Amino acid sequence: MEKYVCTICGYVYDPEVGDPDNGVAPGTKFDDISNDWVCPVCGADKSAFEKE
Repeated sequence: MEKYVCTICGYVYDPEVGDPDNGVAPGTKFDDISNDWVCPVCGADKSAFEKE
């Protein structure tokens, strides 16, 4: 699965890890995260992420 990086702060979303603290289970593809999810570090919305 592809990783995505926040263009604002550099946080990397790794689908193998997910973002369990914010309701995204490990194994969740980036495209399957709800559109209201935000970067857990800087709060940028999903549109600020690019494929790594």
